[in-house]
Amino acid sequence: MNQEIPLSQLCEKQTALVAGLRARGTMRRRLRDLGLTDGARVVCLQKSPWGDPTAYLIRGAVIALRACDAGLVLAKEVGADGAREPRRA
Repeated sequence: MNQEIPLSQLCEKQTALVAGLRARGTMRRRLRDLGLTDGARVVCLQKSPWGDPTAYLIRGAVIALRACDAGLVLAKEVGADGAREPRRA
């Protein structure tokens, strides 16, 4: 998978790299302060039983984000070995 998806669509135990932010203003600043910058590795650790919020591992810290906030973060899934998935024809 090489297309960008919202962080909120990751499944538990999936790893992705931050590809960009759709947020503006103070929310953009908050997400960047949490470590969500281009190329940062993010692991979806656990979703709440009701699906919101979700715990993510970001730069060594566990952060809980609501789905509406995680949806503002664009990510690219990485393979099991940590490398980007190859492009498929």
